[in-house]
Amino acid sequence: MTDSAHILEEMNDRSREVFRRVVEGYLDSGGPVGSRTLTRSLSEKVSAATIRNVMQDLEFLGLIEAPHVSAGRIPTQQGLRMFVDGLLEVGNLGDDDREKIDATVDNPERNVSGLLDRVGSALSGVTQGASLVLAPKHEAPIKHIEFVSLAADRAMVVLVFADGHVENRVFEPPAGQTPSSMREAANFLNALIEGKTLSDLRGMMAREISQRRQEIDVLAQELVESGIAVWDKAGDRDERLIVRGRANLLGESAPEDLERIRVLFDDLERKRDISEFLELAEDGEGVRIFIGSENKLFSLSGSSLVVSPYMNADRKIIGAVGVIGPTRLNYGRIVPIVDYTAQLVGKLISDANRQR
Repeated sequence: MTDSAHILEEMNDRSREVFRRVVEGYLDSGGPVGSRTLTRSLSEKVSAATIRNVMQDLEFLGLIEAPHVSAGRIPTQQGLRMFVDGLLEVGNLGDDDREKIDATVDNPERNVSGLLDRVGSALSGVTQGASLVLAPKHEAPIKHIEFVSLAADRAMVVLVFADGHVENRVFEPPAGQTPSSMREAANFLNALIEGKTLSDLRGMMAREISQRRQEIDVLAQELVESGIAVWDKAGDRDERLIVRGRANLLGESAPEDLERIRVLFDDLERKRDISEFLELAEDGEGVRIFIGSENKLFSLSGSSLVVSPYMNADRKIIGAVGVIGPTRLNYGRIVPIVDYTAQLVGKLISDANRQR
């Protein structure tokens, strides 16, 4: 049992209700909730003094805090996490929200990037937050690989896929590589790669190196990691992070929050390893909620991310969709929206791949 679950279990009914009302009031208004407000909403009629005593106990447990000199309280990050894990009531997806999301795919197209652009915009519009969509990697089997030296610190990998798709990716090779050593690495990979995807190749190379420490294996692994497994380089049509709805966060924020939001988006735009976004979702198929500093993708503690992976026809995670906003997100409404959108995107991409 986690510490949060233990604390929640140990609370009496009054403490649990006061805590829930403080969190729900904060999520609804964004502001602190005071004892006088709670006396009017609690199911049990108690005095403001009694409620203040309960709030002091909750503050001692680290679940709520007083912002500045306010007499009211707001939940801490620990308190929000405990609420999400133990008290959050997730609603059903509303018909209106479903219709708005479905409307974005009424005219299906084979261009996955265009589809994901529209999905990101719809998700942002429905939630009034910023949406994040990680586009899928191209996962067809590879037919042929070539490494081409462009300069001492620049090289290009040419990937020819079995379905006819060709990608050229410019990358910075490991130090000390020569055109000759790159040809040897390509020959080594081409002898092993038939019928394998990029993900298969990365796993295979890790196993090869663990079994036999040959120089060519290590060289090939370095080139795979630095060249093939690049997510956020110029020229990658399909592999990118789509961000929509920045204005939603800016428009509803107090002046003191604007700098925090600016830094948040700077984080997004500066990230070179966008695959971290997908890693957030890989521990399970369902929606995950990251509150404040739990979210390792961003350096800010004042934001929350609700994210869900989407899968291809083989039930393999290929991307993710999410909504980012202030910690006072309406989690009960956002969770089913993100869940439905992720399932819809996975189905559409699987259908598009079958039609190729």
